[in-house]
Amino acid sequence: MRFFKRLFLAIVVIYLLPAIAAAGWWALKERPQSWREAKWTSAGVLPKPDADGEAAIYILSASTGGMKGAVASHSWIVTKGAGDTAYNRYDKVGWGSPIRRNNYQPDAYWYSNTPHIVRALKGPEAQALIPRVEAAIQSYPYAATGDYRIYPGPNSNSFVAHVLRTVPELGTVLPPDAVGRDFLTDGRFFEIDPDGRDMHATLYGLIGFAAGARSGFEVHFMGLVAGVDIANPGVKIPAFGRVGI
Repeated sequence: MRFFKRLFLAIVVIYLLPAIAAAGWWALKERPQSWREAKWTSAGVLPKPDADGEAAIYILSASTGGMKGAVASHSWIVTKGAGDTAYNRYDKVGWGSPIRRNNYQPDAYWYSNTPHIVRALKGPEAQALIPRVEAAIQSYPYAATGDYRIYPGPNSNSFVAHVLRTVPELGTVLPPDAVGRDFLTDGRFFEIDPDGRDMHATLYGLIGFAAGARSGFEVHFMGLVAGVDIANPGVKIPAFGRVGI
């Protein structure tokens, strides 16, 4: 009985209190009441695509709309081949055609929330990885209409996380507030990345853990993530995201 009391207290302190605090802070923010009122134009985060001839890959993330934005974000992928003068953006959404290509500007606000760059690769490294990224996008098994499930997945973050795990050379994981990122492809319970540097164990993205060079060490509870980042020292706080040390 003592063990379960301590476990319950740990869950409250580590996961629930940060989520409640984030919700309280978010409730005080001024934000659009609907998607029609939200800003969807470019936030000016990315360089102009014709600024140079280099290939580029960007992983972007922004808080989502409504009260969900207190604890959750939306992520997407942007690519540009060498010599191209335009970006290609890929999102998975829950309406219409699930995987959208260039439905929004590459660095557009998401529900008026400014995106940030999770990972950026440029030059020959990006050029070599773009075909593999595009192949991973095409291989995503939840690409049909009706395959989207906002919680616990597969959702927009499950899609991007699939690409990151399939192409581990991209060298990153999604932020802790990317709810749905831990829902493994085909509903698997366990997976090791192709390069062997990260492992994932989960019960449909609800409860599990991840460990490795990219993930550090994470424990997941109901879509919330707590852990430590080893490669880039920091802590991962549920709802708030990663805080560097």
